[in-house]
Amino acid sequence: MINLADEEKYVYYNGRALRKGFTTGTTATAAAVAATKALLDQTAQDTVRVTAANGQQVDFEIKDCHFDEHEASIAIQKDGGDDQDATDGMLIYATVTLRDDNQIVLDGGKGVGRVTQAGLANPVGMAAINPTPRKMIKQSVRATLGEDRGANVIISAPEGEEVAKLTYNPKLGIVGGISILGTSGIVTPMSEESWKHSITIEMNIHRKRGDKDLILTPGNYGEDFLKDQMHIPVTKQVQMSNFVGYVLHEVQRLQFEKLLIVGDLGKLIKVSAGIFSTHSKDADARAEIMVANLALMGAPTELLQKVYQCLTTISMIELINQAGYQGVYQMIVDKIKLRADKLLAHRKPYVDIDVVIFSNKTGFLAATKPLAEIEGQWQ
Repeated sequence: MINLADEEKYVYYNGRALRKGFTTGTTATAAAVAATKALLDQTAQDTVRVTAANGQQVDFEIKDCHFDEHEASIAIQKDGGDDQDATDGMLIYATVTLRDDNQIVLDGGKGVGRVTQAGLANPVGMAAINPTPRKMIKQSVRATLGEDRGANVIISAPEGEEVAKLTYNPKLGIVGGISILGTSGIVTPMSEESWKHSITIEMNIHRKRGDKDLILTPGNYGEDFLKDQMHIPVTKQVQMSNFVGYVLHEVQRLQFEKLLIVGDLGKLIKVSAGIFSTHSKDADARAEIMVANLALMGAPTELLQKVYQCLTTISMIELINQAGYQGVYQMIVDKIKLRADKLLAHRKPYVDIDVVIFSNKTGFLAATKPLAEIEGQWQ
């Protein structure tokens, strides 16, 4: 149940109304306030109202409540709305005990991860409770306690260790559980900005540990090809999803010097035409791009027409290979590099970029250098 005007409850995406939800940070704040009230009042709590980081008033139902004279523990179910969030539906617990002084000490318990690598918002060793939720939890507990009393607050998530395997945490060096996150306190479905932010965090970790070289793949296919076919470790690899242009600019901003892009033709062919947001909702000109390059090679009109009718690059590849025009793959991979170089050309530092394209069905297609040379440089 949320106290938002109807127009604030939803975000509209591709013509659909998607319900907003709440971050783990807002959920943890609500649990901490409710546990504090249960401890102070010595009464069971059914609902709790808190202020999210963006100032909105939010009501939560309490799913579990235990207390005695010394300690209170309350659980609230995380509601991510219509967002595809691994933490949606989890129980987030807050356990509160009073202190002899007026300090509020916040820590993570079972299922909340610990930071093990530099470059994140929290220092190494600290529970993965990010700065905004950390601030909101402390402020909200302080408002409930008053100025003269203090409390120990432990945030936990019993399912956190398993759920964290579905998140970025293992790559970010956060071990043992999920992160307590949120800048606004509200989850906006289909939020690309939060996804981009996660990629930047991962890249920043590589820089903090001294990496000057980076490998980008659009997703799991690229990562698998890198490991299984090129035999290159993924220790310097980051998945950039569809945000090619954004991530390339971040590569330059973070001052990486050398970059390898490895991806499926179906995704990276768009980059060869200067399309740097490769999601199908933004652009799908795969057939047009392939036909244009084949035409430049002098391919017959009959082949061009057949390729243009293809729905997938896999079916295009079958036609192209049968007709003997495999040279088009080299044209495309060279243009991917050219487009990436041009995107970064007007700022410093210079980034040395190589590209490898493949098909998930037929394997390696082309690279900007001999494949053996690239493998030797990165293995």
